[in-house]
Amino acid sequence: MAAELPIDEPEFEALLERHLPSLRAYIRRNLDAGLADRESTSDLVQSVCREALQSRGHFRFRGDAAFQRWLLQVALHKLMDRRRFWRTRKREGLRMDARGGNLSWSQDELGKLAVVLGSPSAEAILREDLLRLEQALEQLSEFDREVIRLVRLQGMAHADFAVRMGCTEPQSRKRLFEALARLSLLLRRGQTGS
Repeated sequence: MAAELPIDEPEFEALLERHLPSLRAYIRRNLDAGLADRESTSDLVQSVCREALQSRGHFRFRGDAAFQRWLLQVALHKLMDRRRFWRTRKREGLRMDARGGNLSWSQDELGKLAVVLGSPSAEAILREDLLRLEQALEQLSEFDREVIRLVRLQGMAHADFAVRMGCTEPQSRKRLFEALARLSLLLRRGQTGS
């Protein structure tokens, strides 16, 4: 059994930095679509690191493998806490945004999507017509919304998305292209109210 050693802050930070890639990969693998809609992988990683640093005084170093297990346990608890938080907000009816939409896409996500669509008036869409974009998104299938959000906006690899959604990588690429085309068509035709 490895001895329990106290660890100072610079050593702890170096240890944390060394395990950052495995932490990031763990959060990405365990981030379900519902939570990914509301919080980014980077924000969750940062939050876990902050909690780990705050808990440093209670930590005793027992080796790299034990540290990684402990860190991933902190990450698991963070993911569970955030899911619980958002479920509670949804039950309380606070998911509705100020525009009255029910998809809860952030202004930033809608803005990025407007730019992705390549509209020459992307800034105008962002400022004046985000509700129309949100209504168009509601007309897409859940799969189409997920491929747009995760692959196009959040940068998930097509291979990872394919595994997550149970399809092939070429199908993921094709669905992204088709979803963006459908969304562009809905916006051009103005058929978001029907």
